[in-house]
Amino acid sequence: MMDFLRRPGLVPTLGVLAVLAALVLAPLLTIMGQTLGSAAWGDVLASRLAPNLFWRPLANTMLVGSAVALGCVLIGGFLAWLVTMTDLPLRRVIGFMATLPFMIPSFATALAWGTLFRNDRTGGGAGLLQGLGLHIPDWLAWGIVPTVIVLIAHYYALAFTVIAAALGSVNGDLVQAAAMTGASRRRILFGIVLPVVTPALLAGGSLAFAGAVSNFATPALLGLPVRMQTLSTRLFGMIEIGQTERGYVLAILLIAVSALFLGIGNRLLAGRRSFATITGKGGRGTRMALGRAKWPLCAVALALCLVTTILPILLLLAASLAPQSSALFSGWTLHFWTGAADPAFARGQPGIFQNPQLLTAIWVTLGVGAAVAVAANAVGLLTAIATTRWRIPFLSETANQLGFLPMLLPGIAFGAAYIALYGAPIGPFPALYGTPLLLGLALTAATLPYAVQTGRATIAQISGEIDEAARMTGAGFFRRIGAITLPLASRGLIAGLLLTFVSVIGDLAIVVLLYAPQTPVLSVLSYRYASDGFHQFANAVTLLILAISVIATLAANMLRGRKESPE
Repeated sequence: MMDFLRRPGLVPTLGVLAVLAALVLAPLLTIMGQTLGSAAWGDVLASRLAPNLFWRPLANTMLVGSAVALGCVLIGGFLAWLVTMTDLPLRRVIGFMATLPFMIPSFATALAWGTLFRNDRTGGGAGLLQGLGLHIPDWLAWGIVPTVIVLIAHYYALAFTVIAAALGSVNGDLVQAAAMTGASRRRILFGIVLPVVTPALLAGGSLAFAGAVSNFATPALLGLPVRMQTLSTRLFGMIEIGQTERGYVLAILLIAVSALFLGIGNRLLAGRRSFATITGKGGRGTRMALGRAKWPLCAVALALCLVTTILPILLLLAASLAPQSSALFSGWTLHFWTGAADPAFARGQPGIFQNPQLLTAIWVTLGVGAAVAVAANAVGLLTAIATTRWRIPFLSETANQLGFLPMLLPGIAFGAAYIALYGAPIGPFPALYGTPLLLGLALTAATLPYAVQTGRATIAQISGEIDEAARMTGAGFFRRIGAITLPLASRGLIAGLLLTFVSVIGDLAIVVLLYAPQTPVLSVLSYRYASDGFHQFANAVTLLILAISVIATLAANMLRGRKESPE
């Protein structure tokens, strides 16, 4: 026992565990504890209200998740195959553009969809196509179909990234041997390539499914106007009207659905190990010749990328200038950006830069984003050290599991868990609900998986011998981090900070439950504008979020490029 207590790194590891328990484990235990023995379980699952509270939203959630997973695997896999295994022209451009949709908040794409396809069923202004005299059916303007399409456009980048990495590791000798035996391109694709990347297809589909079932913004903007509910929107509605216990039960069920299907995906992956294609021998990459189909397929790939990246941004820009979405390219005005309040225009709403709440939202968003980036990456770095450098039995593995647990948790369910724990006073500590601190804590916990990954990459760059030599000279733990780890891996850490910042400022699922009027953030301000029918103002705020995200992403990529370039 005494030997265990004297192990190097025990105290820092225990400290990391305490932080992770407060950020991740405690909210989950609280939300479960508050629903034990509650009548809310019967209300949600077995009462006369159960079909509306749970079963219909569950059916919609499963339909959306399954369709999005299938669509993302098809589109992401198609693009990954073209970029990685064929002689397609403009491969690098298409590969870069295929990763961009995930950086665009899903509510931005949902707003762009409404700009084109919105009809007048729910009141308010119609979209561009109806303004041109076309009949837009309700199923295309609202509900399941547009929700699925928008979510596929947002999440296929995840499947593309995973599948492209797997295809890049396929031994080219397999393809070449099949070609030498006279196998057709179709036979090679379906007989060799698809089977060996089955694990990547399952992983990409699982990630897309988990993202889709937990997404709040898109079903809220495209489904709620016609009363199409998913578990995430129903959860939000329960907490918003004060039925918190029912909301907590829905949060637990949403977590269970997401975790169940991610677990099924992991089990299927575990059973496909026989498809190993990476051996100790070098394999040559072989690109499949597309022949006459080269340029048509290039056009299709470019069209997919442009429709999901450039087109939504252009539509949002035009819609933020046009008084009516039905006449998108006429009568442009800067009123929605800078105009003063005018009762005869936009129901008296001033432009976003004339709205004092916007300036507050900008500072709150930037401040919370910067604080979360620093806090999450600091915790991620310490967790990476605790799980890779010291390897203390049970403790290091527990820290590792807690660091990745938020990846299984839908954002809106995580927000509900934070309300359950920190929404009321705890002993001498006041309630945090409605404060930037609560937002910061929840977002820090939600971004931990990415921060831990960044921390691990950082630690892997630094030889343990350097740290051990410093320890033997008497340097303390934090002294070694400040003098060795941070200077040697500064560029990688800064890139991680910026990417965490980008994910935070575009988040809506968590902050929609935790914000308060005195702590507005840009994503919620955009959502509120859209919910109230002020689509031009929502588009303008969304473009502001995109501009901040693009600047931070470009800065992170520049730092990463310098880091990877030879000195």
